Amino acid sequence: MTKIGIDAMGGDYAPQAVVSGAIKASGLIGRDSKIVLFGDKVRIEEILSRENCPPDTFEIVPTTEVIGMGDNPSQAFRQKPDSSIAVGFRYLMEQKIDGFASAGSTGAMMVGCMCTVKQIEGIIRPAISSVIPTIDGGEVMLLDVGLNVDCKPEVLCQYGTIGNLYAQGVMHKENPRIALLNIGEEKEKGNQQTKAAYEMMENCHDFNFVGNIEAKHLFSGEVADVVVCDGFVGNTIIKQVEGVYSMALHDGLKNSYFNKLNYETVGGTPVLGINAPVLIGHGCSSAEAIKNMVLQTEKTIKAQLDSKLRERFS
Repeated sequence: MTKIGIDAMGGDYAPQAVVSGAIKASGLIGRDSKIVLFGDKVRIEEILSRENCPPDTFEIVPTTEVIGMGDNPSQAFRQKPDSSIAVGFRYLMEQKIDGFASAGSTGAMMVGCMCTVKQIEGIIRPAISSVIPTIDGGEVMLLDVGLNVDCKPEVLCQYGTIGNLYAQGVMHKENPRIALLNIGEEKEKGNQQTKAAYEMMENCHDFNFVGNIEAKHLFSGEVADVVVCDGFVGNTIIKQVEGVYSMALHDGLKNSYFNKLNYETVGGTPVLGINAPVLIGHGCSSAEAIKNMVLQTEKTIKAQLDSKLRERFS
């Protein structure tokens, strides 16, 4: 049985949005999967009752504390051991659940990642990634999107390996095209970081390196399946995408592509390079976003990416 751990108290609209999203997801996950909710049991059961959902649909782990968005992440993780995030990570470390996701404090989630399940030996720095829809109906994976704002070339090269395994296991790409985001397609373009990273990636046999990619080609789907960059650049791109979607929504532009730019369709961002599947959702996640976060967590668990990364970097 695959157990999907969800922080019921994380996010601006928790626990209502989280529990409602979990109910939506419960009918879509595999028969061999079970959602485990961490949080205030009384409030969770009240919501289930209002929505006419049988309590035994989920496994509920009662907790008494919540790490708020304004809390100091490292202090709160230590000082609130019965918080939904801390208990969720404890269950994950003890293998009582197979993956854990939250739309709560990103800082506390990262503290949990590094202090409990920890990064995979051999990986210099974990990354967080995001999947962006392309105009050809596909998707491209971008990493890092905010965890490491400054990256050495060796880290960017490792991102190519990590992204390659994720694209194979979760995106079902047989031979993913791995590209380096740069200001030009030519090998000699870029700063010292990207030039050195290009040399390393070109000589790496872990993945299918297709060279540099310019930002204007990021959404085409014609050039790459995985795009590597540092967290400063990646986060800037993700925030710009969110802004474009907001402008389109404001002006009443509705089409199938712009609809896919909505963060709700993505659900959650996986932390890659740690010893267990962990996903981080948007703080303002709606029930629809939570539903997709649950489904994305299930996909990541079943891809067994952490095992594949440990095997590669052992």
